[in-house]
Amino acid sequence: MTNNDPVFNTKLELVAVLRWSERLGLSEGICNHYSAVHPTDPDFFLLNPQGIHWSEVQVSDILTVDVDGNVVQGKHTIEPSAFYIHSRIHLNNASAVCVLHTHMPHATALCCIEEGQLEWCSQNALRYYGDVAYDREFNGVANANDEGDRLATALGNKRVIFLEHHGVIVTGSCIAHAFDDLYYLERTCELQLKAMSSGRQLKIISDEMAEATSNEIKVVCREQSISHMEAICRILIAEDPGLIE
Repeated sequence: MTNNDPVFNTKLELVAVLRWSERLGLSEGICNHYSAVHPTDPDFFLLNPQGIHWSEVQVSDILTVDVDGNVVQGKHTIEPSAFYIHSRIHLNNASAVCVLHTHMPHATALCCIEEGQLEWCSQNALRYYGDVAYDREFNGVANANDEGDRLATALGNKRVIFLEHHGVIVTGSCIAHAFDDLYYLERTCELQLKAMSSGRQLKIISDEMAEATSNEIKVVCREQSISHMEAICRILIAEDPGLIE
């Protein structure tokens, strides 16, 4: 990071993961949204604005928003569904310091399969073992607090939720953890779909081995996620120093 200001650094991390997500093909037009609880005032959260492409977003574009939908700081507007989804999850799920919502293609493809779910058939899948929820009740666009509350309830204390016919939400105790999980979730779903396309039966890892491996992976992944975030920030700032403006 470039300074000791926690607000600046949190905004920088949001900008970094927004830009990196676009580079990896995880974004969708100017839609989808990432947020994080304000690091010095938990009554507010930080959110990417409506209408700004993820490849061009800068630190100064990140909005500070309250739970009533007011822009406390920032020069842009809020995308309505972003507010209803993120505000209610932050309000109802204390562990969701960061909330990432995308329609990334492979994870969303699983949301479009009858009873589609993440299968414990690969090592990467095991980082989510016991931490995945499924919303099987597609309810259209999130355009009210009630829908946001419904999604927050469906998520419960899990880190990941698959939204039927819609996309995914990934949460974490910090931006680095959440983005690392988002990145590997898409890779995991891509691998599973490729394996399913073979027409052969998936080889599922036993629950005993899955749980033991999951516990090991989570320790390593939490350490690596910080390095992953630092590397992304270094690369992006070197390429475009203007993103910190």
